[in-house]
Amino acid sequence: MISPRVIDARFIKSAQSIQDSLDDTMSEIVFLGRSNVGKSSTINALTERKSLAKSSSTPGKTQLINFFEVIYRLDEEEDHTLRFVDLPGFGYAKVSKSLKEVWQKNLVEFIQNRVSIRLFIHLRDARHPHAQIDEDVEKYISEFIRPDQKYLTLFTKIDKLKQKERAKLMREFPDAITLSNTKRSGTQRVHQEIFDTVFGRREW
Repeated sequence: MISPRVIDARFIKSAQSIQDSLDDTMSEIVFLGRSNVGKSSTINALTERKSLAKSSSTPGKTQLINFFEVIYRLDEEEDHTLRFVDLPGFGYAKVSKSLKEVWQKNLVEFIQNRVSIRLFIHLRDARHPHAQIDEDVEKYISEFIRPDQKYLTLFTKIDKLKQKERAKLMREFPDAITLSNTKRSGTQRVHQEIFDTVFGRREW
Protein backbone atom coordinates (compact mmCIF):
# COMPACT_ATOMS: atom_id res chain seq x y z
CA MET A 1 0.00 0.00 0.00
CA ILE A 2 1.63 3.22 -1.18
CA SER A 3 0.38 6.37 0.53
CA PRO A 4 1.33 9.98 -0.05
CA ARG A 5 3.08 11.65 2.84
CA VAL A 6 4.09 15.20 3.65
CA ILE A 7 7.86 15.56 3.80
CA ASP A 8 8.03 19.33 4.21
CA ALA A 9 5.74 22.28 4.92
CA ARG A 10 6.40 25.94 5.52
CA PHE A 11 4.49 29.18 5.93
CA ILE A 12 4.84 31.46 2.90
CA LYS A 13 2.67 34.55 3.28
CA SER A 14 -0.44 36.16 4.75
CA ALA A 15 -2.71 38.25 2.56
CA GLN A 16 -5.76 40.40 3.19
CA SER A 17 -7.46 39.67 -0.12
CA ILE A 18 -7.04 38.07 -3.53
CA GLN A 19 -5.30 41.23 -4.72
CA ASP A 20 -2.24 40.81 -2.49
CA SER A 21 -2.20 37.00 -2.53
CA LEU A 22 0.52 34.84 -4.05
CA ASP A 23 0.45 34.17 -7.78
CA ASP A 24 -2.08 31.55 -8.82
CA THR A 25 0.30 29.23 -10.66
CA MET A 26 0.25 26.42 -8.09
CA SER A 27 -2.63 24.14 -7.11
CA GLU A 28 -4.23 25.10 -3.82
CA ILE A 29 -6.19 23.29 -1.12
CA VAL A 30 -8.50 25.67 0.73
CA PHE A 31 -9.51 25.06 4.34
CA LEU A 32 -12.66 26.88 5.38
CA GLY A 33 -15.01 26.65 8.30
CA ARG A 34 -16.57 28.40 11.26
CA SER A 35 -14.36 30.15 13.76
CA ASN A 36 -12.92 27.75 16.33
CA VAL A 37 -13.76 24.61 14.30
CA GLY A 38 -10.11 23.55 14.32
CA LYS A 39 -8.64 24.66 11.00
CA SER A 40 -5.20 25.46 12.40
CA SER A 41 -5.07 22.22 14.38
CA THR A 42 -6.08 20.26 11.29
CA ILE A 43 -3.39 21.85 9.13
CA ASN A 44 -0.81 21.17 11.83
CA ALA A 45 -1.92 17.54 12.09
CA LEU A 46 -1.82 17.00 8.32
CA THR A 47 1.66 18.50 8.00
CA GLU A 48 2.89 17.00 11.29
CA ARG A 49 4.09 20.44 12.36
CA LYS A 50 2.95 21.45 15.83
CA SER A 51 2.80 25.18 15.24
CA LEU A 52 2.84 25.69 11.48
CA ALA A 53 -0.62 27.25 11.55
CA LYS A 54 -1.23 29.52 14.52
CA SER A 55 -4.48 28.95 16.37
CA SER A 56 -6.27 31.55 18.43
CA SER A 57 -8.44 31.16 21.50
CA THR A 58 -10.49 34.13 20.31
CA PRO A 59 -12.88 33.19 17.47
CA GLY A 60 -12.60 35.56 14.55
CA LYS A 61 -9.18 36.91 15.51
CA THR A 62 -7.45 35.43 12.46
CA GLN A 63 -8.34 37.92 9.75
CA LEU A 64 -5.86 36.99 7.04
CA ILE A 65 -5.59 34.44 4.24
CA ASN A 66 -2.56 32.30 5.13
CA PHE A 67 -0.55 30.39 2.51
CA PHE A 68 1.60 27.32 3.19
CA GLU A 69 3.81 25.42 0.76
CA VAL A 70 3.43 21.66 1.23
CA ILE A 71 5.58 18.99 -0.39
CA TYR A 72 4.21 15.46 -0.82
CA ARG A 73 6.14 12.32 -1.68
CA LEU A 74 4.68 9.10 -3.04
CA ASP A 75 7.02 6.13 -2.62
CA GLU A 76 10.52 7.30 -3.59
CA GLU A 77 9.48 9.10 -6.74
CA GLU A 78 9.69 12.82 -7.42
CA ASP A 79 8.20 15.24 -4.95
CA HIS A 80 4.90 17.01 -5.56
CA THR A 81 4.33 20.56 -4.32
CA LEU A 82 1.05 22.34 -3.64
CA ARG A 83 -0.33 24.97 -1.30
CA PHE A 84 -2.57 24.81 1.73
CA VAL A 85 -4.64 27.97 2.19
CA ASP A 86 -6.10 28.70 5.61
CA LEU A 87 -9.04 31.10 5.28
CA PRO A 88 -10.40 33.28 8.10
CA GLY A 89 -13.23 31.58 9.97
CA PHE A 90 -16.76 32.64 9.19
CA GLY A 91 -19.44 33.41 11.73
CA TYR A 92 -17.32 35.78 13.79
CA ALA A 93 -18.66 36.51 17.24
CA LYS A 94 -16.98 39.72 18.39
CA VAL A 95 -16.23 42.02 15.48
CA SER A 96 -17.84 45.18 14.23
CA LYS A 97 -20.35 44.97 11.40
CA SER A 98 -18.13 47.01 9.08
CA LEU A 99 -15.09 44.79 9.70
CA LYS A 100 -17.17 41.67 9.24
CA GLU A 101 -18.40 42.95 5.89
CA VAL A 102 -14.83 43.57 4.71
CA TRP A 103 -13.72 40.07 5.75
CA GLN A 104 -16.70 38.43 4.12
CA LYS A 105 -16.20 40.38 0.90
CA ASN A 106 -12.56 39.28 0.73
CA LEU A 107 -13.50 35.66 1.41
CA VAL A 108 -16.24 35.59 -1.21
CA GLU A 109 -13.99 37.18 -3.81
CA PHE A 110 -11.18 34.74 -3.06
CA ILE A 111 -13.13 31.48 -3.17
CA GLN A 112 -15.13 32.53 -6.24
CA ASN A 113 -12.32 33.91 -8.37
CA ARG A 114 -9.13 32.12 -7.29
CA VAL A 115 -8.38 29.94 -10.33
CA SER A 116 -5.75 27.81 -8.57
CA ILE A 117 -8.15 26.30 -6.02
CA ARG A 118 -8.55 22.57 -6.68
CA LEU A 119 -10.15 21.36 -3.47
CA PHE A 120 -12.41 23.04 -0.91
CA ILE A 121 -12.12 21.31 2.47
CA HIS A 122 -15.06 22.47 4.57
CA LEU A 123 -14.44 21.76 8.24
CA ARG A 124 -17.56 21.18 10.32
CA ASP A 125 -17.93 20.47 14.03
CA ALA A 126 -19.13 16.87 14.43
CA ARG A 127 -21.13 17.91 17.50
CA HIS A 128 -23.19 20.35 15.41
CA PRO A 129 -23.47 18.70 11.98
CA HIS A 130 -26.50 20.66 10.85
CA ALA A 131 -25.45 24.19 11.79
CA GLN A 132 -27.25 26.56 9.43
CA ILE A 133 -24.16 28.56 8.57
CA ASP A 134 -22.43 25.39 7.37
CA GLU A 135 -25.45 24.37 5.32
CA ASP A 136 -25.48 27.82 3.74
CA VAL A 137 -21.77 27.69 2.88
CA GLU A 138 -22.10 24.27 1.25
CA LYS A 139 -25.05 25.44 -0.84
CA TYR A 140 -23.22 28.64 -1.76
CA ILE A 141 -20.09 26.86 -3.01
CA SER A 142 -22.18 24.38 -4.99
CA GLU A 143 -23.52 27.30 -7.05
CA PHE A 144 -20.16 28.22 -8.57
CA ILE A 145 -17.79 25.27 -8.13
CA ARG A 146 -15.98 24.41 -11.38
CA PRO A 147 -15.63 20.95 -12.99
CA ASP A 148 -11.93 20.89 -12.09
CA GLN A 149 -12.66 21.56 -8.42
CA LYS A 150 -13.88 19.26 -5.66
CA TYR A 151 -15.65 19.83 -2.38
CA LEU A 152 -14.95 17.74 0.72
CA THR A 153 -16.76 17.78 4.06
CA LEU A 154 -14.43 17.11 6.98
CA PHE A 155 -15.89 16.66 10.45
CA THR A 156 -13.59 17.66 13.29
CA LYS A 157 -13.80 16.79 16.98
CA ILE A 158 -15.18 13.35 16.15
CA ASP A 159 -13.65 11.94 19.35
CA LYS A 160 -16.21 13.93 21.32
CA LEU A 161 -19.07 11.81 19.93
CA LYS A 162 -20.32 8.48 21.21
CA GLN A 163 -20.17 5.49 18.88
CA LYS A 164 -23.89 5.65 18.05
CA GLU A 165 -23.60 9.36 17.28
CA ARG A 166 -20.65 8.67 14.96
CA ALA A 167 -22.60 5.99 13.12
CA LYS A 168 -25.57 8.32 12.67
CA LEU A 169 -23.28 11.08 11.39
CA MET A 170 -21.77 8.84 8.73
CA ARG A 171 -25.20 7.65 7.62
CA GLU A 172 -26.23 11.25 7.10
CA PHE A 173 -22.93 12.28 5.47
CA PRO A 174 -21.59 9.14 3.74
CA ASP A 175 -19.05 11.05 1.61
CA ALA A 176 -17.55 12.98 4.50
CA ILE A 177 -14.31 12.23 6.33
CA THR A 178 -14.14 12.29 10.12
CA LEU A 179 -11.01 13.54 11.83
CA SER A 180 -9.62 13.35 15.32
CA ASN A 181 -6.53 15.49 15.77
CA THR A 182 -5.95 14.06 19.24
CA LYS A 183 -6.00 10.44 18.05
CA ARG A 184 -4.54 11.18 14.61
CA SER A 185 -7.35 9.31 12.86
CA GLY A 186 -8.60 10.31 9.44
CA THR A 187 -5.52 12.22 8.31
CA GLN A 188 -4.42 9.60 5.77
CA ARG A 189 -7.79 9.66 4.03
CA VAL A 190 -7.49 13.44 3.73
CA HIS A 191 -3.99 13.11 2.26
CA GLN A 192 -5.25 10.60 -0.30
CA GLU A 193 -8.14 12.88 -1.28
CA ILE A 194 -5.79 15.85 -1.68
CA PHE A 195 -3.21 13.93 -3.67
CA ASP A 196 -5.75 12.30 -5.97
CA THR A 197 -7.57 15.57 -6.63
CA VAL A 198 -4.46 17.56 -7.49
CA PHE A 199 -2.22 15.01 -9.15
CA GLY A 200 -4.81 12.59 -10.52
CA ARG A 201 -3.15 9.47 -9.20
CA ARG A 202 -4.46 6.76 -6.93
CA GLU A 203 -1.92 4.04 -6.29
CA TRP A 204 -2.91 3.07 -2.77
